[in-house]
Amino acid sequence: MIDPERLKLEFLNLAAINSPSTRERDLAQYLVSVFEALGGECFFDHSAVYSRSESGNLIVRLPGREDLEPVLLCAHLDTVEPTEGARPVEEAGIIRNERKGLIGADDKSGIAVIIELARTFRETGAEHPPLDLLFTTCEEIGLLGARYLDYKLIRAREGYVLDSEDPREVILRAPEAIKFTLTVTGRAAHAGLEPEKGINAIKLCAEALSTLPTGRIDEETTLNFGVIRGGKAVNIVPEEVVVEGEIRSHDLKKIEALWEKIEEAFGRVTSEKGADGRPAFSAKREEMFPHFRVPEDHRVVRRLVKAAEDLGINLRFARREGGSDANIFNRNGITCVILGTGMRRVHSPEEYLVVEDMVLCARLLYRALTLEV
Repeated sequence: MIDPERLKLEFLNLAAINSPSTRERDLAQYLVSVFEALGGECFFDHSAVYSRSESGNLIVRLPGREDLEPVLLCAHLDTVEPTEGARPVEEAGIIRNERKGLIGADDKSGIAVIIELARTFRETGAEHPPLDLLFTTCEEIGLLGARYLDYKLIRAREGYVLDSEDPREVILRAPEAIKFTLTVTGRAAHAGLEPEKGINAIKLCAEALSTLPTGRIDEETTLNFGVIRGGKAVNIVPEEVVVEGEIRSHDLKKIEALWEKIEEAFGRVTSEKGADGRPAFSAKREEMFPHFRVPEDHRVVRRLVKAAEDLGINLRFARREGGSDANIFNRNGITCVILGTGMRRVHSPEEYLVVEDMVLCARLLYRALTLEV
């Protein structure tokens, strides 16, 4: 029932609307006009107060069978950078920018799929659950729309986030991630006249880092020290160094174990050689995004499995190493998995969209939502 040509043209319409993070208003208003014409109830939350976007999250309610539990479909409005001047062209079923650059496949392919589903349900009259369609802002700069979403406005307790590559792959797991800031304090002194009176914070930091692992720690854990700042001039013994990094893991105990190692290493080095009478080391951490793990026997997964069987598609279950709106939704009691929409090489000048896969995503979801599991 999905119309491939209409779906492709809708993506091209969306690609023409510039919507970088915090500047999603034009795209959101376009979607209001689309969904109101399809009988949807459209409204915005107040997340813009916190996300600093031009727009709140757009929520659309589409009616369905009242005896069925509502289902959430989500895609984010923003692109990782502006797409003004993009010229999407299609060749052999691939849409890419005529020149190198983004076309907004992440995540306008997901938005296009949701629009096509709504149109197809309207045309066919096929029975389906009530649908909560959610279009979030500022996903690319910290999942801000999902973080500040007014969850009282969402009826659904399960759903699908359309924000990955291959529709044959269902993402059931994603890691927890924390970012941290470590500050090492030494003592400043003139590097030529009296260096012995100084305590070199860069050297202290280097000694601590040299004792710690980095990169891939094991198959489900990574640690990265990504930014380092310190020193004022070459003739001053550096008094302070700031290190920023992140830990990701599917096992929360491993995050805590690594954090303890970091605090121990920096604490040991600075306590042995730190400055007199002042804090030699401080650390702070905050959550980037929470982990999630959806069991394979959950209804939200079973729907997709049965739909794939009906369509002759072989599904794979996978895990993702980054964060998405699904991480936040699962933390807030909405069980979600992530489904691909055909986007490829996202966040790069080589971004492109496989039209056949975008169509496959729409067909899979259409079938899944017309099944009772």
